[in-house]
Amino acid sequence: MLYLLDANVFITAKNTYYPIDRVPEFWEWLIHQGEQGNVKIVQEVYDEIHGGNDDLSLWAKEDEVVNALILDEAVDVDLVRVVTEEGYAGDLTDDEVEKVGRDPFLIAYALIDIENRTVVTTEVSSTRKQRANRRVPDVCNDFNVKCGDTFKLTSELIFSTNWKVRV
Repeated sequence: MLYLLDANVFITAKNTYYPIDRVPEFWEWLIHQGEQGNVKIVQEVYDEIHGGNDDLSLWAKEDEVVNALILDEAVDVDLVRVVTEEGYAGDLTDDEVEKVGRDPFLIAYALIDIENRTVVTTEVSSTRKQRANRRVPDVCNDFNVKCGDTFKLTSELIFSTNWKVRV
C-alpha cells in the first residue's frame, strides 16, 4: 500500500502530537517509510509545506526528505478535473477553487491505483458539507479511494519511538 499524505498530516503532527524537536523519531520514521516506498507526498501538496522558515518547512527542504518522500509522478490533469467537477462542483467560483486547494490533486494521484493507494488526512468526514466545503474523506468515498488518518497510518506501518530497533 502506498500512503499519500495531505499537508495537514505534517502540520498537525508538528503542532500537536509529534513536534519535530520533541519526537524526532516520527520524522525519521516518515523518511524511512518514504525510502521504503510506503509513504509519499505529491508535489502539489509538498508545495504547501516547504515555503516558510518554521521547523516543518526547514525539515521539508532537507535533501533527505525531498529524495525520500516526494512522489516521482506527474499528475493526470484529467483526473484532477474529474475530482474537482464531480467531487466538489463543476461550477466552482475562483474563491471556491482557492478554498479547495490542492486536495483534488491528492485524490487524483490516489485514483491512479485505488487498490494500492490510500489518502492520509487529518480531515474528518462531514457529509453535510457541500461544494468547496467538502472534506477529503467524503470526496475519497465518492471515488472509492481509501482514506485514513495519521493514527491509521502509524498503526498500519507500526510506528513507535523505538522503530529503529525493529528495522
